[in-house]
Amino acid sequence: MTLEVNGLVGGYSQVPVLKDISFTVNDRELVGLIGLNGAGKSTTLKHIIGLLMPQKGTIKLDGVTLAKDPKHYKSQLAYIPETPILYEELTLKEHLELTMMAYGLDQTKTWPKAQKLLKKFRLDNKLDWFPANFSKGMKQKVMIVCAFITDASLYIIDEPFLGLDPLATNDLLELIAQKKQAGAAVLMSTHVLSTAQEYCDRFVMLDQGQVTASGDLAQLRQTYGKQEASLSEIYLKFAQGGESDA
Repeated sequence: MTLEVNGLVGGYSQVPVLKDISFTVNDRELVGLIGLNGAGKSTTLKHIIGLLMPQKGTIKLDGVTLAKDPKHYKSQLAYIPETPILYEELTLKEHLELTMMAYGLDQTKTWPKAQKLLKKFRLDNKLDWFPANFSKGMKQKVMIVCAFITDASLYIIDEPFLGLDPLATNDLLELIAQKKQAGAAVLMSTHVLSTAQEYCDRFVMLDQGQVTASGDLAQLRQTYGKQEASLSEIYLKFAQGGESDA
């Protein structure tokens, strides 16, 4: 499975936020989408999942665009938004059942997986709770569990560490590693550059809606001209003096 973003121009109005963005994410790979606030990270992810339509360019998942085969395209995706989105009138159990129905999952086979994830994130005794009872961090964990019970080929994760405690952060990184090993691709936006440097296979750096650099850490260091540079040093160099408009 490969995600191909080619010449993407888009945004929320006629004035584009994204300006000719191109990159790929391959199976068994975690790609970090790196950028300051307003660089275009969330806008890029919203185009990939279909909440925004490109003004120009193409987005293909396994060679298929959303317009060509919406059902196949969407069935390959799982998305964890930056801000948890839950239905106030549904319990945690009902959120999981809704996810299973939406993806056409066999509930008999999926519930054991869900129970394992619920226990990992310490939600296993909260199946009858409503979102009003959850903290922000707990809501984020619900989103993570709903995404990872699926058999998606591509996981889109937007700023996942906001609101997560260190144990939950570690649990999430373990889940990502397991999905990669099973053959999935993962695209993750994050401000936590130290974690990105440790866990991501490649990076796509955005500034003012444009890709300023991409590649693995060794390639970025070569471009930067300093072999011991951290990801944070490299990004700040590429973003230096720029003001974001997205």
